[in-house]
Amino acid sequence: MAFLMKSMLSNQVKNLGLGGGGEENKEESTPSDPAAAAGMTREEYEEYQKQVVEEKMERDAAFAQKKAERACLRVHLREKYRLPKSELDENQIQMAGDDVGLPEDLQKMVAEDQVEEEDKDSILGQLQSIQNMDMDTIKEKAQATFTEMKQAAEQKCCVM
Repeated sequence: MAFLMKSMLSNQVKNLGLGGGGEENKEESTPSDPAAAAGMTREEYEEYQKQVVEEKMERDAAFAQKKAERACLRVHLREKYRLPKSELDENQIQMAGDDVGLPEDLQKMVAEDQVEEEDKDSILGQLQSIQNMDMDTIKEKAQATFTEMKQAAEQKCCVM
């Protein structure tokens, strides 16, 4: 209890400015020169700052390139599935420049998808899918559809 009271009162007294002289000494002892604070000479500090700025610019450029590649992929997918275009994606591609393309692994995936779709759309692809079907299942489905149509016609027609 005494500890709690002492800590509360000392914090309040420090806030009033009556007993907080220790903090002022700490502020005065820190050097105003950032190079001295880092333990470097002025030239070393300037060189370090240049390197930091260059690394940040490289990271930003790589990030913008990745964003543009993702936008390019989204554009390809929108074209493939006939979805509306996005101005945001087009702006990201333009900001990155003309050298934006899909990464190699994504290009391979897109090419494989196109080949598969072309195979499915061809007549041979349709014939192969028919060959893989079970004829008994097809006959059952056809008979069920025929009986459903016959029942619907009987319900609507008074003569039958």
